[in-house]
Amino acid sequence: MRKPRLYGLIGKPLSHSFSKRYFEEKFQRESIGDARYENFPLDSIDMLLSLLEQYPSLAGLNVTIPYKKSVVEYLDSMDEISGIVGAVNAIKILQSDTHPFLAGYNTDVHGFRESLIPHLGRAEKKALVLGTGGASEAVLYVLNDLGIEPVSVSRNPSSENQLSYDDLNPGIVRECRIIINATPVGMYPDNNRFPDIPYDGLTEDHLLYDLVYNPEVTVFLRKGREAGATAVNGRKMLELQAERSWEIWNG
Repeated sequence: MRKPRLYGLIGKPLSHSFSKRYFEEKFQRESIGDARYENFPLDSIDMLLSLLEQYPSLAGLNVTIPYKKSVVEYLDSMDEISGIVGAVNAIKILQSDTHPFLAGYNTDVHGFRESLIPHLGRAEKKALVLGTGGASEAVLYVLNDLGIEPVSVSRNPSSENQLSYDDLNPGIVRECRIIINATPVGMYPDNNRFPDIPYDGLTEDHLLYDLVYNPEVTVFLRKGREAGATAVNGRKMLELQAERSWEIWNG
């Protein structure tokens, strides 16, 4: 019998994540009996090294908040997209007699692109991107590649190209037909929270995309629907990036 393969998710917190359930259902659905998937909450990214020592059968990891950027320094290689965006959310682990070789990939780009495109019209020229963490880097990459100008919004702007939430007004919101929440605001268990933007600037021509998928409808998305906007959560993105991770781990 093939040696059991172990995969998992690192980050903190992990109570919001459906990744473990997704892969467990995949293994059952596809009769994959020699693999399992576990959550590995890490208090700090430097605990990754002890995790690898503790689980020598690890063959792959997904990476979620807040470690998509900070994990880069622990990698032995990265694919081209990861190098451009500076963030990794999938790691292929090649075990050896000396130390494991860690290869980083960004499957968020694939997941976000393929889940966004079906909802795009022809009028979208600018997009508000809420947040500047690791997930936002994949969003910015895709928007630029699609010819949509991204406008980044941060609680603590670090460059003249970023706006603060206080800078936003209904006019800016109306100008940006796409608004993407790339922050964990509104994620379970803090379901009642939502990004502080001028929702009175929303119209039925807007597309609100929330990378959060738990809960299924965040307050951010509900406010969009109340204004007649299209509202999309991150569940399809999760599924697409998970399948791409599986291909990488077993390719």
